[in-house]
Amino acid sequence: MERTALVIGATGGIGGETARALLARGWKVRALHRRPERIAKSAVDPRIEWVKGDAMDAPSVIATARGVSVIAHGANPPGYKNWRGLALPMLESTIAAAREVGARIVFPGTVYNFGPEVLPRVREDAAQNPRTKKGAIRVAMERRLRESGVPVLIVRAGDFFGPHTTNNSWFGQIVRPGGWFTYPAKPNVGHAWAYLPDLACTIALLLERASELERFAVFHFRGHYFDRGVEIVEAARHVAHADNARIWAFPWFVIYMLAPFVETFRELLEMRWVWRESLELVNDKLVAFLGEEPHTRLDEALDATMLAKQRL
Repeated sequence: MERTALVIGATGGIGGETARALLARGWKVRALHRRPERIAKSAVDPRIEWVKGDAMDAPSVIATARGVSVIAHGANPPGYKNWRGLALPMLESTIAAAREVGARIVFPGTVYNFGPEVLPRVREDAAQNPRTKKGAIRVAMERRLRESGVPVLIVRAGDFFGPHTTNNSWFGQIVRPGGWFTYPAKPNVGHAWAYLPDLACTIALLLERASELERFAVFHFRGHYFDRGVEIVEAARHVAHADNARIWAFPWFVIYMLAPFVETFRELLEMRWVWRESLELVNDKLVAFLGEEPHTRLDEALDATMLAKQRL
């Protein structure tokens, strides 16, 4: 039990990477999926034990969680859709399972919880006064976790990139197949990025010292932060041997035009503020606890990410 984890959302970016990191450190990993027979075992890791179940159905989550000490909640509504109707109910299933089996919940935090008044450098104790509906839902989810009484570990990070992220991620939008590069903000607005293998390794390292954690533990993961946000695209061009390629402005006008008809685009517009304000996550607490934050060199991280994208 001490080294067995249930990952909810193991086919996603953060869920899958957390599963890999735990497996690499000797954990047994179980994963929940509505149709496990359709999953290519190599898509995540063949060592994962797949169990049929639904994150919206508390009894099936509880049954799947028997014998685990950690539940990593990486489930997200697909395509940014119906957050209010799906995100909190799925979390309630995880809380019920954690309470039943005595497990700690791992929850990936986002920067959506904050408002502009706490920027640009944000610590764990910063006030959470979001300006968006999605941010309010994320705050409600963390408040529910705190009030649940079960042990919780939240690791907050910026936008994701890595070899197992999809073209639907923000990185997939700014580095397009065929050597197209775009950027959705002014070049000098700072932006935080988390290389998923580093973030997942951080989660695994923290879990290995779970006995030293607070009952409700929150850490900020700094990752790769750029004072000039456009630097990540410039670095990606260099890795792709395309230093002279043009960096195009992100077509926000298209998103605005189609937003009345596409829910995903409406959600993207609501979160546009994170591209207009510099936001850096301060990781002093994490470094003090672990000694250092896992950190892959940017060129290596981008090379791994872009090579994997070419295979999609």
